[in-house]
Amino acid sequence: MKIAVCVKEVPDAGPAKRMDPDTLRADRSGDRSLNDFDLNAVETALRMKEEAGDGEVVLVSMGPDRALESMRKGLGMGADRAVLVTDEAAVGSDLIATSKVLAKALEREEPDVVLFGQQASDGDGAVLWSAVADRLRMPVISQIAEIDMSGGEVSAKRQTEFGYDRISAPLPAVLAVSDAINEPRFPSLKGIMQAKKKPQETLSLADLGVGADSAGTAGSRTTVSALSDPPSRGETLTIEDDGSGAEKLLDYLVERKLV
Repeated sequence: MKIAVCVKEVPDAGPAKRMDPDTLRADRSGDRSLNDFDLNAVETALRMKEEAGDGEVVLVSMGPDRALESMRKGLGMGADRAVLVTDEAAVGSDLIATSKVLAKALEREEPDVVLFGQQASDGDGAVLWSAVADRLRMPVISQIAEIDMSGGEVSAKRQTEFGYDRISAPLPAVLAVSDAINEPRFPSLKGIMQAKKKPQETLSLADLGVGADSAGTAGSRTTVSALSDPPSRGETLTIEDDGSGAEKLLDYLVERKLV
């Protein structure tokens, strides 16, 4: 069984996120790491491989050359190899363009299962997996909290607002797992050392047969027109509760005829 896991390098969770006023895109100049939600997908893939007794786990991503450093965490966890699509013409790709590039990379791998984390911590779109599944013409199940696989079919327990659904689909399929599905393992020292020696392939858009006009800003369907600071919230009042906080709050509301 071949399992492909789509992962993404994102700005580190520590610093406050900001937009670059020049490019109108997310500022990615600081520290970066592998998207936390994708670690649940990597862990799911590793458990699938362990349960099957054999197979291959391939990490697939699109980003700058440096993204391979972040992908090595997944390799350190136990993934077998990494494939990174990196090309200047892909800079600024939106969901539409990104889904096309990833779909082409996945077609090249011909996996039995494609795994995604539920969302990326920088964009929080939570729909890329659906777009990729549509391009691959594969069934898709999202918000998965539990997976069972047998006989060329996957059965998943899907989280919803009202409880859980049980959905089955034939393989190959695209599966987006929630962060409730597992607790990702930490890479061991041995795993970290082995990660440096595992195959790490970089591809250009041309290698995938994707034209420059189908990626980056040229291939994107969405644009950012402008950036601005959020509007002022107006006058604020801080009430220190010295035992009479309730009375002060009531006086404030009465003064403004809100009660």
